[in-house]
Amino acid sequence: MVKKSYSGNFITFEGPEGGGKSTQIHRLSEYLKSKGKQVLVTREPGGTKLGGEIRGMILSPYDISIGDRTELLLFQADRAQHIKEIVMPALKKGTFVLCDRFIDSTVAYQVGGRGFSRDLIDYLNNFSAYGLVPELTILLDVDYEIGIKRATKIATDRFENESSAFHALIRNTYLEIQKSEPDRIKLINTTNSTVSFVSEQVQKVINDKYFA
Repeated sequence: MVKKSYSGNFITFEGPEGGGKSTQIHRLSEYLKSKGKQVLVTREPGGTKLGGEIRGMILSPYDISIGDRTELLLFQADRAQHIKEIVMPALKKGTFVLCDRFIDSTVAYQVGGRGFSRDLIDYLNNFSAYGLVPELTILLDVDYEIGIKRATKIATDRFENESSAFHALIRNTYLEIQKSEPDRIKLINTTNSTVSFVSEQVQKVINDKYFA
């Protein structure tokens, strides 16, 4: 089994569809740069050239033939390449790495949504991530009706097309994970909040963690 390694400069953003992850990652990147930090913004799936091809396969709303096990292993393959090629080299240089989705998404979607066992997913996550765990994860929670409306303004992907019941399972799983790891995962509800207010809350978390 791969030994777990926690990295303080590795910050992940998690949450249901439409929680505002991409927007808040961009804002946090600019904030950290203003503090003189080197920053790399990335995502899963799709943080590498190979990952981009995997992302296209996984998220395509037109391909509904992907089996659950295939989907799971594609996510894990994407992560293994992403960690080795992008994340670990950046962390070794002291760069702050901000990642849109990581291991907690896999737990939420594959355990909560698809029904795989937590033990299996934890094992695969640890293996594909080379044991890497972020010391800080920001969970942007949002009510389904509002979040899915935000997420599908322009187009939809295969997960956004899933039922409301599927998304309820995912959200509940995220909240359960946060309750089990409150020191690592900081919860911010974005349902009725402005982008600026959420950004202020994210910055407060960052200041408490890194600049206190």
